[in-house]
Amino acid sequence: MAKKNKRFRVKASSHDAVVGEMPGSVTISKDALKPIIEIYSYNQAEVKEDKGTNISVVLDQMKACDQHTHWILIKGLGDQDLIEAIGSKLEINSLVLEDIVHTRQRPKFDEYDKYVFMTSRLLHYHKEEAIEDYQLSILVKENIVISFQETHEEYFEGVKKRLAAGKGFIRTAGPGYLAYALTDTVIDRYFDLLNKVGDSLDLLEDRLYQNPDRSIMYESQQLKRGMILLRRAVWPERDKINDMIRTESPLLTQTDKLYLRDAYDHCIQVIDLIESYKEVTASILDMYLSIISNRMNEIMKVLTIISSIFIPLTFIAGIYGMNFARLDPVTNKVMPDNLPELYQPHGYIYTLIVMLIIAVIQFVFFWRKGWFNKM
Repeated sequence: MAKKNKRFRVKASSHDAVVGEMPGSVTISKDALKPIIEIYSYNQAEVKEDKGTNISVVLDQMKACDQHTHWILIKGLGDQDLIEAIGSKLEINSLVLEDIVHTRQRPKFDEYDKYVFMTSRLLHYHKEEAIEDYQLSILVKENIVISFQETHEEYFEGVKKRLAAGKGFIRTAGPGYLAYALTDTVIDRYFDLLNKVGDSLDLLEDRLYQNPDRSIMYESQQLKRGMILLRRAVWPERDKINDMIRTESPLLTQTDKLYLRDAYDHCIQVIDLIESYKEVTASILDMYLSIISNRMNEIMKVLTIISSIFIPLTFIAGIYGMNFARLDPVTNKVMPDNLPELYQPHGYIYTLIVMLIIAVIQFVFFWRKGWFNKM
């Protein structure tokens, strides 16, 4: 028996927007998590890391490691003072800070004089079978990369392991390459999510062939909604990476752009998978409706055959049930054109035999016509 598919839902973060708010306002959502700050300072020889909850941790390590590249990872956006302090210390435009805390941005790439800013949709497959949609914001300055995420979840364990191991040239390639590594991790998560969607579709198809029920229709719609969410994330992501490849900013070197072209190809692959899965989801829904329609037709076919057999029998029973007397009960005279068989000996048996013969003749006729095939 096929395993029943779990419910597939979409969760998205919300932001309480203020109508008429001044541009560049840093307004923190009431359900935003308190930030946890991780800082990784690295060069070719070493990686130093520290954790904290305020900007002093960042400033102290940056001062102590002035010959290093710094990756500041901020998990949670529930501290307005921290966001404004980062903007003040690093001279970040207030419009960028607004985009960081207003977490419904579409993926984009913006260039400024001394830094670049980019956003991505960080899609996470939760253990409760729900897609969680959060924003990832990345600021790149000379020797500094700051990433902002809404949750305390660990999304970049692979990048941290590469930094710790020192394999490749992640320690020496500069902040632009680290920004690429984070972006590539986001895209890899899209592949992981699509693999789980593919497994869900396989389970749905198995159930469709074995024992279709109404839940297939609902789950197909949920999967289709997930595909729409993925499409909204990946199409702008592709455009964002294309902008990064074409930028003239010195923060993204030609080596970085070479790897970004590979990430661009991965985005195209994700888009192709999404379109394919959308078609599969639609075909599952269409096939379910066709199966239900065919099943209903078969039921109607059986009922039609039964009705066709009983209609003449009902007609005969109706004629002999009209109770027109053969004799006048007062004068005891025979009334013309009334049922002559009313007092026929064994008339009941003869009528049943005639009705049985008619039913058998109809049954043989329907069978020879092939009406009983695959019932």
